[in-house]
Amino acid sequence: MSGERIRFDPEALRSFTSRAFSHFGIPEQDASLAADVLAYSDEHGIDSHGVARLKTYVDLLEAGRINPRPKLKIVREKHAVATVDGDNGLGLVVGPKCMEMAIEKARLHGQGSVSVCHTNHYGAAGYYPLMAVRQDLIGMSMTNTSKGVAPFNGIEKMLGTNPLAMGFPTGDEPTVLMDFASSTVAYGKVEIAWRAGENVPLGWCLDEQGRPTTEPERMMQGGALLPLGSTKEGSGHKGYCIGGIVDIMTAVLSGANWGPFAIPFAIDSPQSEKQVGKGIGHFFGAWDVEGFRDLAAFKSDLDAWIQTMRTTRHLPGGPEVQIPGDPEWAAYRIRMKEGIPLQVAVVRDLERIAAVLGIPAP
Repeated sequence: MSGERIRFDPEALRSFTSRAFSHFGIPEQDASLAADVLAYSDEHGIDSHGVARLKTYVDLLEAGRINPRPKLKIVREKHAVATVDGDNGLGLVVGPKCMEMAIEKARLHGQGSVSVCHTNHYGAAGYYPLMAVRQDLIGMSMTNTSKGVAPFNGIEKMLGTNPLAMGFPTGDEPTVLMDFASSTVAYGKVEIAWRAGENVPLGWCLDEQGRPTTEPERMMQGGALLPLGSTKEGSGHKGYCIGGIVDIMTAVLSGANWGPFAIPFAIDSPQSEKQVGKGIGHFFGAWDVEGFRDLAAFKSDLDAWIQTMRTTRHLPGGPEVQIPGDPEWAAYRIRMKEGIPLQVAVVRDLERIAAVLGIPAP
């Protein structure tokens, strides 16, 4: 069956991923950190950004396209803000370290903002704000990505899926977590449909001629994703604006490659001959709630906000209203008990990685 899934023990996947990264000389602590970022995705139901991406990281490391031992450097700093050069390191390592820097600045100044250049794909955006939330701070992360999305009214790939994520600390209720691409859908979800031999909904993609298509391969072979909202009637111009904000904040601000010049994540994707910066870019933010109001009062009011939204009358016969983050927490409860369901194609990739690197398969 095209949609067949095989379940794996979460800890076994973490261990395998960490070993794979260590094979390339990535220090043990950094390898474990990178594995944690990927595990977050698989454990919380974000299948497009977990071990399904491991093959691409391995390919890039094998080709020497990622520095396994980067030395991060602050290239500019002013009180609560800084820009960091990631030394072409693994984004799964550079990202958490720079988010921690933003958190430290928020502790010192009430807020902290760190832009990053010369880095690579950093996994799921939602991982990073949760680092701040665990310390009772509001957190945010953004990243630009290789081109895959057409600007509103365009048919060429010019922007990445450029995700944005924010997390908010709560009291008795689950953390509020918003994590979304500025495109109608993340590229990884198109890949999942392609592996399963399935079509995608109309409104996600254009083909190479700029016509709407439901065939994943038509988008992947010369087409483009659409910005969030898709059409004029769906306010696609707003998704284009969000994608532009992310591109400017992560890349133009940090000195990374922006727009169509962003470094491609897939090793077999052609790279632009023109470079307008260094690597791809991230942006991390953290805010100390106590600088705005009493933390306990904020949490109590946010709990009330959550409870109010949950009791909204919903569409007849439809699901109840959810809070941003609910799908992730629900997936986590199930997957930590029943295992991580991986597509057969992903399992085969992991088996090939194990054979090539000479490490036990998960």
